[in-house]
Amino acid sequence: MTTNSLRISPAIIWISSIFLGLLSSVPQIAEHHFHAAEAAVNAAITSIFALLMWYLNIHMLSQKSNKVVKQGISYPKLVKSLLSGIAVMLCLAWIQQLILSHINFGPVMLMVEVRGILINLIFYMFLHLLQQNYENQQVNMELEKIRNDSLGAQYELLKQQVNPHFLFNSLNTLKAMVEIGDKDAVDFILKLSNFYRYTLESRKLDLIHVCEEMEILNAYLFLQKARFDGGFTFKSDLNDAALQTLIPPFTLQLLIENCIKHNVVSLDRPLHISLYIQESQIVLENPIRLKMADNSSLGVGLKNIALRYQHLLQKPIEIINDGKTFTVKLPLIYEHHNH
Repeated sequence: MTTNSLRISPAIIWISSIFLGLLSSVPQIAEHHFHAAEAAVNAAITSIFALLMWYLNIHMLSQKSNKVVKQGISYPKLVKSLLSGIAVMLCLAWIQQLILSHINFGPVMLMVEVRGILINLIFYMFLHLLQQNYENQQVNMELEKIRNDSLGAQYELLKQQVNPHFLFNSLNTLKAMVEIGDKDAVDFILKLSNFYRYTLESRKLDLIHVCEEMEILNAYLFLQKARFDGGFTFKSDLNDAALQTLIPPFTLQLLIENCIKHNVVSLDRPLHISLYIQESQIVLENPIRLKMADNSSLGVGLKNIALRYQHLLQKPIEIINDGKTFTVKLPLIYEHHNH
């Protein structure tokens, strides 16, 4: 058996017990021949009984077995409580008879026992409901903790997916540059090194400022422009206020990577990518010119971003595809409002 004591304020226990004692003496006060001593003894006996039933039921309901029990009234405990109450009331009634020996308690004994059963039943049901509410709160808190731990673990995995995903594409780009003898290959390696310096600085952060994200993005764009040589253009119209908001690391980089990966990038028809602010959202859009037989997309990048925003803000990102333009809208994250 393990004990998980119910916590009831002593003031509630004592005040309610005294109140019940006074209440039980009201009929005697209303009688023509009022006897103060009889009313005081009756009130004292009832108050003592109420006190004993409070603590008896608290002790009984606080005892927890190791067995898994369904929520509901424990009828064995209820019967045990009622029988204990009847026994206690008999003892108190006997004491009352010793004090007030001139009174014949036979006719009123049934009324006294019924009163005791009602008081005991009310206390038991109140404490039972209180205990059920407490246990439900504990279960909900535990479930919420498990849910938050699970989301936290998933989020850490999402952050770890960013680096290998980008490294794979960067090494393919570097391989292509080395194969054609591109003179910018060394500069590419240096920029790639800088990019991973940003990665090391940001990998343990949930959020960074958009201006810092733009440094990561600019390093990435340099690496891509070294490969595609004018095959795409990028225009950013973010104002200073937007640059001071927050964003999950590598969000914009993943979005740009998604644009370049799945659309035709050529010197004849450069892919135009735009970044701007619209209605408290960061918007990135590009015309849709999908590569022929592009079956490589599993939506990993977009899913990664969507899950990270859901984890951090419980807000979705907007993804709009009207067949001509692909648009992604990200909610702005303000440092003081979304701390």
